Parts: sequence; structure tokens; C-alpha cells
Amino acid sequence: MIETNTTNDPRDRAIELVENGFVSTLGMLSMCLKYMSTDDVIDMLECNELANFDDDAMMGPQETMVIEGIEKL
Repeated sequence: MIETNTTNDPRDRAIELVENGFVSTLGMLSMCLKYMSTDDVIDMLECNELANFDDDAMMGPQETMVIEGIEKL
């Protein structure tokens, strides 16, 4: 178990684990999301203005994506 004190934030420790290669970024993200409740994830997305983010917004108006031979706009 990680001990907490005023000079050692466990969030900083988690970032250090990623930065030092002990766990991948995707691994840490997965651990965090699996630990959090659904409400926590929704709150986090809302706080970062990503809750209503539309996948189509990531693609420019002229860009298309091909999925198994089917073109999706």
C-alpha cells in the first residue's frame, strides 16, 4: 500500500511509474478507469469538457475513415 503524506502525492507516484516505464500509459489509464465508478468517469469527462465530444469532431469535414472496405463519413 502507498503511504500518503503532505510531500508525497500518490497521483505524482502514478505519473512517475509511467514516466519511468514501470507501467505503460495505456495500462495506467486502464487501471484508473476500471477503478473509477461510472459517475466518476462522467464527472472527469465533464470537467475536461469531453463528455459531449463527438467522434465526428475528430475528423475534419473532408476526411473519411474506411472500416473493412466500407467508407464512413
